[in-house]
Amino acid sequence: MGKIIAIANQKGGVGKTTTAMNLAASLAVLEYKTLIIDADPQANTTSGLGQDPKLVSTSIYECMVDGIEVSEIIISTDISNLDLVPSHIDLVGAEVEMINMENREEKMKKVISSLTEIYDFIIIDCSPSLGLITINALTAANSVIIPVQCEYFALEGLGKLLNTIKIIQTRLNPDLEIEGILLTMYDMRLRLSNQVVDEVKVHFKKMVFETIIPRNVRLSEAPSFGLPAIAFDADGKGAIAYMNLAAEIAQRNGLTTVTN
Repeated sequence: MGKIIAIANQKGGVGKTTTAMNLAASLAVLEYKTLIIDADPQANTTSGLGQDPKLVSTSIYECMVDGIEVSEIIISTDISNLDLVPSHIDLVGAEVEMINMENREEKMKKVISSLTEIYDFIIIDCSPSLGLITINALTAANSVIIPVQCEYFALEGLGKLLNTIKIIQTRLNPDLEIEGILLTMYDMRLRLSNQVVDEVKVHFKKMVFETIIPRNVRLSEAPSFGLPAIAFDADGKGAIAYMNLAAEIAQRNGLTTVTN
């Protein structure tokens, strides 16, 4: 049975899409069959993996609202073992259309539940909000990764997200766990970055991943070429960090992995 991991934080600019895309690609490189679901109307994961969102006719939106089979819309990527369920701008309308639907918080769970028989990992890239689509992702997921940037106001809004997770655990998904808090955009030269790392570790202790994602130009450039960092600059600090994160997650889940 595969594991479903949502990448969530209602704050924008914390590295959610970068993390979703590069973690999924790194797990695929480690030879785990991996699916990434783009559940963000901005469709940055879709374009970051070489697809034009304007040409996407059927997305996770149609699966949730119109009952389209998700297996029919899965796209193979240029990375071996990595597939994509794309997004497009119509996903913005899904929340409105789903308002009066029965079991509206469980639409995504119903759509993707059968995929755990096919994939080792399913990564969901959530939008920067705590709206109905993100709640659907957290209801469908086994665990959640929370990216936190090493910058001022890093912990702002984190309490609200953790409260939302508690509500979902109580009412919708009692098995949801926090996979870990991931520190992103770290610059070792800045005192502030180091202060944030210390503060987050004091607050959240073992919940924090050992792997820290550095601020890295090549990591930022890769999506404009339609590639994850591992395919764009495999020796770069960003790509190596996400490979380390993938290995750490594999080990946390009792899987053995070999990295060079």
